Amino acid sequence: MSKLGTLGARLYRGEVGYDFVGKRFIWYGVSVLITITAIVALAVQGLNMGIEFKGGAVFTTPKVDVSVAKAQEDAESASGHDAIVQELGTGGLRIQISGLDTDQANSVKAKLAADLSVKEADINADLVGPSWGEQIANKAWTGLGVFMILVVIYLAIAFEWRMAVAALIALIHDLTITVGVYALVGFEVTPGTVIGLLTILGYSLYDTVVVFDGLKEASKDITKQTRYTYSEIANRSLNGTLVRSINTTVVALLPVAGLLFIGGGVLGAGMLNDISLSLFVGLAAGAYSSIFIATPLVAELKERDPAMKALRKRVLAKRASAAAKGESDGADLSGAEVVGQSGPAGRASGRRR
Repeated sequence: MSKLGTLGARLYRGEVGYDFVGKRFIWYGVSVLITITAIVALAVQGLNMGIEFKGGAVFTTPKVDVSVAKAQEDAESASGHDAIVQELGTGGLRIQISGLDTDQANSVKAKLAADLSVKEADINADLVGPSWGEQIANKAWTGLGVFMILVVIYLAIAFEWRMAVAALIALIHDLTITVGVYALVGFEVTPGTVIGLLTILGYSLYDTVVVFDGLKEASKDITKQTRYTYSEIANRSLNGTLVRSINTTVVALLPVAGLLFIGGGVLGAGMLNDISLSLFVGLAAGAYSSIFIATPLVAELKERDPAMKALRKRVLAKRASAAAKGESDGADLSGAEVVGQSGPAGRASGRRR
C-alpha cells in the first residue's frame, strides 16, 4: 500500500489526525486575510470586464507574421480605443476593441486588413452590444441566487440549518476568493468565467456534503454517550474523509491546470484561460473551505446548542473523575497520535483500535 493510502487508513481508523476544529481560529484568520485582500483588489483594480459585457467588436485574423505588440499598436491606431490582442493556436490573432458600433467596426476592419497585410474578407468581425452582456450578467446573478436558495433548503432538510449556514458561508468564501484573484491578475471576465464560477459552486458543495454526510453518521445518538464532545466527533469525522477530499481535489485540479498553463499559456487560447482560471482557483478554495471552514463552523455552531453544552459538561466531568482516580475514561486510546492537539481532548479524537 502506498504511503498516502496507509495514512488514509490510519486517519480513518483514528490512529492519527489533525485538530482542525480545535485550531479553527487560525484557519478563520487565514480566510479573513485572503478575503480582505480579494475585496481590496476588487475595490482598487476592479474587474476587467470582457467585451461581452461592455460591448464592442472582436476581430479574428488568419495566420499573420505580425507580433502581438505590433498588432495592438495598429488596432489602437485604427480605432482610437484600447485594444486587447491575443495570439491563437492557429497563428492568427484575436483583437478585441470595446466601444465600437457597426460603422466604426467596418472602418477598423479595413484598416486592420491593410496594416496586417491580409485580405479584408479573411478577417472575421463579431459585433457585441452592451445590452447582451447586461442580460447575461442579470441571468447569471439570478441563477446564482436561485442556486444559493436551493442549497440552503436542501442542506437544511437533508442535514440541519447549522450545516446549511456553514455551507452557504463556504460557498460565498469560495466565490469571493475567486473573484478577487480575477481582479488581482487582470484576466477578463467573460461568459466563460461565469460558467466556471457556477461550476465550482457545484464542486465545492459536493465536497462539503461528503464531509457533512460523514459527520451526520458519526454524530448519530451522540447524547447517549459520554466519551466524546461534538467537536471531537466532528474532528474525527473530518480526518476520516481528509484523504478522500485531497485525492478528489488533486484529480480535479490536474486537468484544469493543464488547460490553464498549457492550453492557455503555451497555446495562447484565451477562452481556455477564462474558464480554467476560475475553475483552478475555485476548486482549490472549495477544498480548503470544506476542510478548514465548513466543518469547524458547524462544530462551533453546534456546541452552542444546550444539549451539546450539557454533553460537553458530562464528558469533561467524566474525564476529570477518571483522571483523579488514575483510571481511563474509555476515550484514551493508547498509541493514538493526534497531530496539533494534546491532553484528554486530543486523545479522545481517535477511534478505538
